Amino acid sequence: MNEDAMNMSIRKFLKKVGVTSQREIETAIRDADTGSLPASLNAKVVLTVDGVDLEVAIDGTIDLK
Repeated sequence: MNEDAMNMSIRKFLKKVGVTSQREIETAIRDADTGSLPASLNAKVVLTVDGVDLEVAIDGTIDLK
């Protein structure tokens, strides 16, 4: 296994996840915003990787105000 190649590939994947996730979240919030959204929204991402025993849930909060 090439550690450098793996590291770069993981970073590329995470950048894609971050950019895509931000775009999708912003679009969903704008589309839903009728003035009745709460001050914060709970968010959750579930990360799985096929071929290895990995499933992890990452919870967080998105503050709107």
